[in-house]
Amino acid sequence: MKRILLFTLFSPLLFASMQNLTLQEALELLKKNNSDIKIAKMDEKIAKFNTEIARSYAKGTLQLISNALRSNTAENAFGFRLTSREATFADFGFKDFLGGVAQALQMANGDFKAFSQIMSDPRLQSMLLGTAPKDLNYPKARNFFQNKLQYQVPLFTGYKLEMYEKISKAMEGMKHLEAKKVLNEMIYQTKKTFYDITLVENYIKNLEVLDKNMAKLENIIKSFKEEGYAKDTDVLEVQAKKAEVESYLNQARLNRILAYQYLSFLIGEDVDSIKHVSELAPLPKERVDRLVRKTIDLKRAELGKKIRKMNIKLQKSGLYPMIGAFGEYGSADNIPFNNFFDKDGYTVGAQLKWNIFEGGKTKNEIEKAKVEYLKTAEQVSLAKRGLGLKILQIKTEVKSKDYDLKAQEKQYRLAKKIYEMYEAKYREGLIGISDVLIKHSEEIQVLMKLLKTKTQRNQKVFELEKLLDREN
Repeated sequence: MKRILLFTLFSPLLFASMQNLTLQEALELLKKNNSDIKIAKMDEKIAKFNTEIARSYAKGTLQLISNALRSNTAENAFGFRLTSREATFADFGFKDFLGGVAQALQMANGDFKAFSQIMSDPRLQSMLLGTAPKDLNYPKARNFFQNKLQYQVPLFTGYKLEMYEKISKAMEGMKHLEAKKVLNEMIYQTKKTFYDITLVENYIKNLEVLDKNMAKLENIIKSFKEEGYAKDTDVLEVQAKKAEVESYLNQARLNRILAYQYLSFLIGEDVDSIKHVSELAPLPKERVDRLVRKTIDLKRAELGKKIRKMNIKLQKSGLYPMIGAFGEYGSADNIPFNNFFDKDGYTVGAQLKWNIFEGGKTKNEIEKAKVEYLKTAEQVSLAKRGLGLKILQIKTEVKSKDYDLKAQEKQYRLAKKIYEMYEAKYREGLIGISDVLIKHSEEIQVLMKLLKTKTQRNQKVFELEKLLDREN
């Protein structure tokens, strides 16, 4: 019971939503909690590990190799004994050979001259040399335990490994820029949502004023009706217009709920309210050429150009010889680690491998890499011009929206004054209720148009910010 009571008391604290969240606080939470940003940073870390892997190839490899074998094949059994430094003449089949020699001695009865004549007989020599040694061809099964250290290192690879490392490092930089691009996209969404919430909540306040005006007008008409100055249709017209305003108000409130839900999704925290920002986001005032140099897309294109240039040198490595060295030290026996240092041995060596002819493969790969570099250089130039045009278009559109806003704000103030004037005329009986409601509709339309223009203007500003490298 006590646990339930404690949970009831503290659960509002555990699941409390954030109140009066500032934009800066939201951006900090975004960087900390957003999954897209985390994934991009993980990709960046993976690229760093790839660079370390590429760097490790130049250091060579040191391996401990242990073999445990058993075999009765002639090749293996003889090789095992030879590697263990235990090979004897018996392993070569001398037992069978000496048997033939012993027979020749018996035939000579100890006479060396006769023995020499017998041994010089071509038929006997052929018979002896043609004897298949049983000990060599049918050895007993033998165990073989070998332990050795083996080191291999590339001495010269035609700059291939150096280029792999540099290209991998450049790809690491590419992933870093891609992570920035993801971060910019998430910041764009967060700032846009913040400004959208500010606009929609201010819009809701204006609609609530218009709704109160309709309620006030409805009360005036009802009082006029009681005095015989208004008809039932007048009341119905006002009620219909009031219902329309309430519909706009409900739609705006639902949009606000969706915006808060999206903001909560982006930053990984539940948000109930924010601290309003200004309705209009500031436009970067730098020259177009300076903004172009700060764009992430241009930096990615220029880095891609550097990678293509490195690739030319990488392909040229096929023209050079490959030189490597190796060394190994170990010991082997039919018993593990038996007399290790008595039966140890080493091998060292170097290898040169040089492609003398390969049908023009390397030459064509070099030429292909050069064309790819020229293609990328042209793409960089195109990207620079394209980004300049895009930034200029965005700045022009924002300035155009600023002019529209000045006009629409004046239109809204005018529509508001006209409505107030028409409402006063209606009270004096100079005009009908329909004229008042028409002016009220015009005020709402101008207000909605003003909200839409502000939203579109802010979106363009954030599109420009999204292109830029924020670290610079």
